[in-house]
Amino acid sequence: MSSSQDSGGREGRKGLPLQAASRLSGLVGSVMDLHVRIALKEADREKRRLIGGVVVLLGGLSALALAWLAGELALLLWFHQVLGWSWIQAALVLAGLNLLLSGLMLRLGGWLTRGPYLPETLAGLTKTTRALLGR
Repeated sequence: MSSSQDSGGREGRKGLPLQAASRLSGLVGSVMDLHVRIALKEADREKRRLIGGVVVLLGGLSALALAWLAGELALLLWFHQVLGWSWIQAALVLAGLNLLLSGLMLRLGGWLTRGPYLPETLAGLTKTTRALLGR
């Protein structure tokens, strides 16, 4: 008869905590594996979506750059011919307008690109942590 069993063939007190710890460890490992699989799936979806979005954005930005250049040239000519400004005055006013517009666009772009990222993964980890900790 082994030392971890008593005369009735039942396990002693030392074996129960080890089994419980082993089961809890296995459960936590399984739950974490599940969350990792979910995160990988979600990251793959996000990657495909972002790559497609970047390709479309690059095409749109190319067209926008050409239109912007044509508009800048037309505005510069208009400042010079219609308003009678010198080339330097017209270029400086145009540069100031560009700086103002780019500042507004950078501020808006920064606001739009804030997190959170991978919201499903974060929500699942939060739920699991609360369930395991009993909160």
